[in-house]
Amino acid sequence: MTSQSFLQLNSIFISILIEAIPFVLIGVFISGLIQMFVTEEMMAKIIPKNRFLAVLSGTFAGVLFPACECGIVPIARRLLLKGVPLHAAVAFMLTAPIINPIVLFSTFIAFGNKWDVVFYRGGLAIAVSLIAGLIISYQFKGNQLIENGTHGHHHHVHASQSFLQKLGGTLRHAVDEFFSVGKYLIIGAFVAAAMQTYIKTSTLLAIGQNDVSSSLVMMGLSFVLSLCSEVDAFIASSFSSTFSLGSLIAFLVFGAMVDIKNLLMMLGIFKKRFVFVLIAYIAVIVLAGSLLVKG
Repeated sequence: MTSQSFLQLNSIFISILIEAIPFVLIGVFISGLIQMFVTEEMMAKIIPKNRFLAVLSGTFAGVLFPACECGIVPIARRLLLKGVPLHAAVAFMLTAPIINPIVLFSTFIAFGNKWDVVFYRGGLAIAVSLIAGLIISYQFKGNQLIENGTHGHHHHVHASQSFLQKLGGTLRHAVDEFFSVGKYLIIGAFVAAAMQTYIKTSTLLAIGQNDVSSSLVMMGLSFVLSLCSEVDAFIASSFSSTFSLGSLIAFLVFGAMVDIKNLLMMLGIFKKRFVFVLIAYIAVIVLAGSLLVKG
């Protein structure tokens, strides 16, 4: 390893962490708020019993949560521990990093005020969420968590607790959750930085010669770069002259749902078989959807 490549790896690693940590903090704080202020009874009333409506509500709940994919996994875990069905929590986990107003606005700005990119990105994300959520509702039983709340379950919600006590519990839970998922973020950021340092973009460009291969290359690139969904559109737009619109949409949707950082977070929280089956569904649907995008 040359000193130049080591410095490049180091700077990319630190920049990924600096970019991701604020969103992880938002995620674990929201997770703490859900733990201390939302009861299982509330969740049971909110989430419809019908599986399609549950997936639909999970999909569009993402509009209300400006969460990056860096911070969405702990929120999804907390929702599952609160009794939210797996298919609804997964639908939320897939769309929240994409269809929230902050991400859609950054996409609009990055592509020179083009609404079509925003609609394609949001529309494909919703399609992936609905299709994958419905398939999972039939295929998997239970919440698929490795541990069903063995850590963090001592922060119970008591009606007698004051607002300040609940707030204190929220902060304690957020700290626990941050150190729980933080190690996966650090490992993921390091792997992403190493791949960015040693895999040349020119190699990827040489592979992506047709619609299918260019979408696959851009999906692979989005996984490797592990960008936060709030900023990935600015990177994607830099490839506008090289890659088709469909492959850029594949980059914007797949990378916000699956990258090195949140893959490791998911593997730390969910059962491995569930994680890889989910990723396979996401990849197939994103690829198929990207081939339908014309522009």
